[in-house]
Amino acid sequence: MCKEMFYPADILLPKSGFEKWAVIACDQFTSQQEYWDEVEKTVGCAPSALRITLPEIFLEDNPDRRIEQINLKMQEYLDGQVFDEYKHSMIYVERKTGDQKVRRGIVGLIDLEDYEYTNGTKALIRATEQTVLERIPPRVKIRKDALVEMPHIMLLIDDPEFTVIEPLQDEKSGFEKVYDFELMLGGGQISGYILDDLVQKRIQSALSSLIEDKEDKFLFAVGDGNHSLATAKECYKLSGCELARYALVEIVNIHDASLEFEPIYRVLFGVNAEKVIDDICISLGGEYHGEDAQVFECVWEGKKREISLKPTAKLPVGTLQTFLDSYLKDKPEIKIDYIHGEQSVYDLCNAKNTLGFIFKGMTKSELFDAISSDGSLPRKTFSMGHAVDKRYYVESRKIK
Repeated sequence: MCKEMFYPADILLPKSGFEKWAVIACDQFTSQQEYWDEVEKTVGCAPSALRITLPEIFLEDNPDRRIEQINLKMQEYLDGQVFDEYKHSMIYVERKTGDQKVRRGIVGLIDLEDYEYTNGTKALIRATEQTVLERIPPRVKIRKDALVEMPHIMLLIDDPEFTVIEPLQDEKSGFEKVYDFELMLGGGQISGYILDDLVQKRIQSALSSLIEDKEDKFLFAVGDGNHSLATAKECYKLSGCELARYALVEIVNIHDASLEFEPIYRVLFGVNAEKVIDDICISLGGEYHGEDAQVFECVWEGKKREISLKPTAKLPVGTLQTFLDSYLKDKPEIKIDYIHGEQSVYDLCNAKNTLGFIFKGMTKSELFDAISSDGSLPRKTFSMGHAVDKRYYVESRKIK
């Protein structure tokens, strides 16, 4: 049998008040202040993950002061009997999303020495998309002195025979249920069950079997939270602390019927939209209508224009991102955001000097082979479901 690759953790859960505790991943709704205003109103004065995470919409709003408050609040929660601790545990999670589909996963630990985010790595755990190195230092600043980690990291496994996670749905009546509640602001419903030592060993064995006969020992692809995982890796390198060597994650089968890949679209702020559209067409040799053409819907101020371009990458997002990386390099006045959902793009692009791009996304069946053969995909290539379906912060763990 291979070495263990997924481990139990000493998991912290709030003693009560899960509905106000659990908030959505910090990298969501980064251009929608009204969402976070509603979260603030919902949480009020109750203990909440909102107080010990830093939503990315606030990364440029006095981050040093916010980080100081987060660290103080972590200590307050640890001292104030906010948590119950479940020693040496894994948690089986069932998440019912807004469309009533159920996504199944297991929360546990991975060893950060098994993870690399550099392109072309042959590590056990790999980034699905290019890691933006500039995004790591601000996140290291947040994590390096933190007492607790709260992950929104989701790792994908390629298990077409449903041997690891799916058997648990028929056994859950025999497990201790530790939470079952409605997630705020349209997040759906979530339940969690503690897995005993015997079940944990079976999971570890089933995971090992997935790569037992494969030349490329590629077990986990980072579906969500790659920059958080990269930050955890860098903080471990800085501290050398044994607790920091591991990271709490949720593993999910890419073949889970509820799991849908959605494109992540691009929106530019502070632009002359029609000029940018003309510039991209000129840069890529004019409009092109061959069989391999990639089509983009451009949206601005209530207008739409479809452009058809010759590919410079396998995926449309790669063609677009390659252009944007070059185009924006010397234009600091133009800001870019990565948006989930066509309607959100349309809403944002009603504003002046804003331009959105909508395009065809990648299917999930292409993912593992593409990474194994080509390395990381362009950053922000896909999202697993709609924004409100993203992982909420529920479980946590001491890292100091």
